[in-house]
Amino acid sequence: VQLQASGGGLVQAGGSLRLSCALSGIISTINALGWYRQIAGKERELVAGITIADITNYLDSVNGRFTISRDVLKNKMYLDMDTLKPEDTAVYYCVADSDDRAIYGRRKWLYWGQGTQVTVSS
Repeated sequence: VQLQASGGGLVQAGGSLRLSCALSGIISTINALGWYRQIAGKERELVAGITIADITNYLDSVNGRFTISRDVLKNKMYLDMDTLKPEDTAVYYCVADSDDRAIYGRRKWLYWGQGTQVTVSS
């Protein structure tokens, strides 16, 4: 499974941004999709996850501001980020896994895409 993230960039605080992730390969084995981020100097953290049953889970600090979704026909996943804050500045990674429990962040995800930089200016 290959993942290709896009959509990062520079945005002012309070603004919005949409990240996209294109999936390819044997995606029939995938039961969970998600987005991680790595803030400079910190460990990676799971921002949002979604299962093939569309069950979602969010990091507390983004809940209500970020929305994860998927388009089965296009083999794509999205992260809509609203009311962005400077502390959201990070490299964002799209991820996939065969275990839907991965959305709760208790295991390392199997497949990782390259990161895309999101910078929120104050």
